[in-house]
Amino acid sequence: MNNEFIAKVIYTNQLASREQIMAARAYVTPQKTIADVLVEQGIIASDVCQKLMVFIRQNTPGASPQQASPTPPEAKAPEPPAPKAEIQIEAGTLDAYLQEARRNNASDLHVTPNNPVAFRRFGKLVSIHDHVLDKHAVENLLRASISGEMIEAFIKKGDLEFVHQIGSDRYRSVMMRERNGWTFTARVIPNEIPSFAASNLPPSCLNLIKWTQGMILITGPVGSGKSTTMATLVNMLNQERSDHIITIEDPIEVVYPPGKCQMTQREIKKHTESQATALRGALRQDPDVLVISELRDLESMQLAVSAAETGHLVLATMNTTSASRTIYRLVDSFPPDERQIIRNMVSESLRGVISQQLIPRMDGTGMVPAYEVLLVNKAISNLIRKDNAHMIGSAMMTGRAGGMVLLDDSLQTLVDQKLIDGREAFYRAINVKNFAKYVAGDGQMHLELISD
Repeated sequence: MNNEFIAKVIYTNQLASREQIMAARAYVTPQKTIADVLVEQGIIASDVCQKLMVFIRQNTPGASPQQASPTPPEAKAPEPPAPKAEIQIEAGTLDAYLQEARRNNASDLHVTPNNPVAFRRFGKLVSIHDHVLDKHAVENLLRASISGEMIEAFIKKGDLEFVHQIGSDRYRSVMMRERNGWTFTARVIPNEIPSFAASNLPPSCLNLIKWTQGMILITGPVGSGKSTTMATLVNMLNQERSDHIITIEDPIEVVYPPGKCQMTQREIKKHTESQATALRGALRQDPDVLVISELRDLESMQLAVSAAETGHLVLATMNTTSASRTIYRLVDSFPPDERQIIRNMVSESLRGVISQQLIPRMDGTGMVPAYEVLLVNKAISNLIRKDNAHMIGSAMMTGRAGGMVLLDDSLQTLVDQKLIDGREAFYRAINVKNFAKYVAGDGQMHLELISD
């Protein structure tokens, strides 16, 4: 029997709330309808359920309009319809929501108590139906799709980060406990690794992966596509070299296809205790390339810089918004008495920084990347060593002919190509004065932003 039709009749006749129906879905089986579950939970009386099922059998979908009304004569008047969201899908299982997120080109899925399920699509959160889930509905939804072992680990810790897999589709997932109950967020991992051409990376980035030793940093705010850029570069190494590549990830997102390299992928907490432990172990495994999902703590940064100095190629990500800020963040993470030593080490081992942002397209059809590319030459190396990272922007202007790319130049190109709005460029620019014309007339706030 069609459980969707049963749920519609139950809701239309105000026999159960949206939240109660959503929670009951997790317990439906081939032998047990959603109405049976609601009876077991004491929400619908058994005699009412029997009358309801008789009515449903007589009014199954596909009957004539006179017979197929989902409301029996004695039912209460239905509630007025709720305002429609931008995207509307039927309430379902967690896996169904995740697959719908992929089909709608969403980057993330959010499941939070006292809110409808939402997608992040082209940078904005969009509710995907009108059903508000209470904390019990969220818990039931998650328990029905996530393994008992994972749920137990989450209950013990209050936080859990893992990859949820549906067939070949992978989703980087985070569960947390908060004031209102359990929350779940998932990032949609692309099924295919973009080629270099499809990534729209500046051509000068090809020079970075020609190095056999040193450090390459990929930076940007959360959700800027760093992992995708990393996957593109690593896959190129995998297809073109005959090296040993060790990845240290939390968790493993992209599973690399077979190539010329030997790929060793390790997941923190699953295959190793910590990032630092994994890095120390990796250095004894004859690696050529080390890939670190994110430099998070001092010990990992120390090991990564040391590995780059001792003949390995290190690729890592950091959550910084420009090349110069990346260098400041890396150096300033160390104690003051060690910073000059680290500056010297970074000035000799750093090969380049790719900093990126994802910006909504003007036509509303997706996101487009803006890049900043720092290629370390003698002039840049000298600025790092002498603690003059604030002058790197000027040196990059001079180095444009050598392949360096300034974020503001990338933004201006996207505006000129009518891919992004000038206002979007203004709010992301390093030198906002260059983009002030796009927000002229927007009020005193913008004048204050560019007055320095």
